[in-house]
Amino acid sequence: MPRVDQPPELPARLLTDPEMIDACRVRDFAVVFRLVKARAGIYPSMIARRCDLTPSRVGEVIAGRRQLVHMDVIERIADGLRVPGHMLGLARRPWETPQVLVVTDREAFPAPELEQQTPASLPGPDVDSILAMATRTSLSAATLAAFRSSIEDYWRRDNQHGGEALRPAVVGQLRYVAGLMKENRPPSIQHGLYSIAAELARLTGWIYFDARQYNQARTYFSEALQLAKHIDDRQFMANVLACMSLQATYQDKPADSLALVTAAQDQARSAPDTTPRVLSMLSMREAFAHASLGSQTSTHRALTEAHRQFEQTRTSDPDPSWVTYFDEPKLIVDTGIAHGRLGEAATAEPLIADALRREDRANQRGRAFHAFWLARTQLDQGKLDQACHTATQALESASTVVSERVTGHLREFYGQLAPHRQEPVALAFEARLREVLPPVSGSFHP
Repeated sequence: MPRVDQPPELPARLLTDPEMIDACRVRDFAVVFRLVKARAGIYPSMIARRCDLTPSRVGEVIAGRRQLVHMDVIERIADGLRVPGHMLGLARRPWETPQVLVVTDREAFPAPELEQQTPASLPGPDVDSILAMATRTSLSAATLAAFRSSIEDYWRRDNQHGGEALRPAVVGQLRYVAGLMKENRPPSIQHGLYSIAAELARLTGWIYFDARQYNQARTYFSEALQLAKHIDDRQFMANVLACMSLQATYQDKPADSLALVTAAQDQARSAPDTTPRVLSMLSMREAFAHASLGSQTSTHRALTEAHRQFEQTRTSDPDPSWVTYFDEPKLIVDTGIAHGRLGEAATAEPLIADALRREDRANQRGRAFHAFWLARTQLDQGKLDQACHTATQALESASTVVSERVTGHLREFYGQLAPHRQEPVALAFEARLREVLPPVSGSFHP
């Protein structure tokens, strides 16, 4: 959200100007920012503050050297500059309805019969806590193994269905483990509890990140970092920092992303048991950060290092469980995405397509995400029919997953179709979009 709580609205004559309307419709923010400066007296530094962007980023946009496509950034611009949502293809913004006109549903008033009650057959939360304390016994290595097994299961289900439904269980288990940590335990058990708590905190942060609730995600990532630091698990600290780096790219903060992934690499290199797979994954995250900055040379160098490290991986390596997802198809698809971020669509397309053919079909969120990137690279090359067909495939995977991050990417693609909105293939995609994801498509304005 913008840093200014209640910025003044833009002049009506600007919002009704045909040039402004057209620029908003196609999300040409270079024109939008220039018009806002010329017609409303809002200079780039103020645009940056209102929209939570860096001044240099605003300057790059105005100069035509950078495009803004992430939905959370577009929403920040709408809210920061007070551009009505429909002009940018968004839902009505909360500030568009004056408070005096907000109608409260009469049924929303609290009534005794609507108050949420714990079923009579179940104990209340406070009794649960008391019973848990009364029944605690000495923990063993088998108990820790059971915790880790449940975490692996959480990740598997997160990949298949998204994490929204898992959040209460994960947070509950995190709190339970935190309670166990308060008691005196043998050093090996206490170390294991800290490690498990760190993994649960990172998973919670990831679930919030996937829901695009970035402040909450950062809170849990920071907690995971502190827990890992307490037991000097530098590889896991690197893992958490890499997650925070990825989130920074989504928040359009590439300098933060690069700083975080650099810190992650420093932690990993200082650990004596860091494996090539971990270093390869971190180099790929570095490539993402450089690509977000638009640095072609640095991106290519990081990609080369990621592949060099991956070539050194062995099945006998003591890889942490949290990095085993980074297999060859993941290396290939992420390489394609990095090229796509640089605008090198012709290089990116075959890489992403190859990885999609090879990756696990149970990973529905990953397949939806990667199909979106394939569609985007095809559209960037003018392959409208292929792009819409691929995006429709992404929709099929997305329909089985609860992930605001994925639906946000589909919103991006829909926005990029603006110049082709009346083409039959684009209309067919839009119809399928509304059919498969009605809550998302309801915010669209063709």
